[in-house]
Amino acid sequence: MSDVLQLIGVSKTYAKDGPAPVSVLHDLDLSVGQGEVVALVAPSGAGKSTLLHIAGLLDTPDSGKVMLHGRDMSGLGDRARTEARRRELGFVYQFHHLLPEFSAAENIILPQLANGSGERVARERAEDLLHKVGLAHRGDHRPAEMSGGEQQRVAFCRALANKPALLLADEPTGNLDPETSDRVFEVLMGLVRETGLSAMIATHNHELAGRMDRVIRLNETVA
Repeated sequence: MSDVLQLIGVSKTYAKDGPAPVSVLHDLDLSVGQGEVVALVAPSGAGKSTLLHIAGLLDTPDSGKVMLHGRDMSGLGDRARTEARRRELGFVYQFHHLLPEFSAAENIILPQLANGSGERVARERAEDLLHKVGLAHRGDHRPAEMSGGEQQRVAFCRALANKPALLLADEPTGNLDPETSDRVFEVLMGLVRETGLSAMIATHNHELAGRMDRVIRLNETVA
């Protein structure tokens, strides 16, 4: 199984108010294989979000390499990093961050247009994804007209709109009640398995983590 993502010797330190900087990540090695779904579990302040931001090319490490499909992303300029994010990566956050003035379908169409897709192809892709998550009837609804679970399912669709190789999710069900969280997680896993993409999903929910292929704990040795 080839690796979609590799972090090699990644370290990150932040300057904080106080006598010394804070080392968030130190000489970290991590990999996510093709089609693998990895749970990322960490206590608060252990560097979970920092790791996801570095893996997602939203932040740069102080040292070490970030590899996507064997290509070193560490030295790329801003424009190349943006293009790589748009082409290779999908993001889901704890809060859905949908654009409130646009419908569910439009929220999925817009990133495709930004990536160069034609409007007809983008709309067909949006409709197909909404169908897969059981929201075909909600395509014309704006976020405020949908429940929290529905909004997050639309966010999943948006993250997968450009057919990324790797999905990065930061507590994607953290804002939902336990029953809705379980249902929404099953939808996410169904999408990931059906498309065959790789995923790294941060969660505090150990039961959900145990349903993924592998669990990485940041307070332990990472490999």
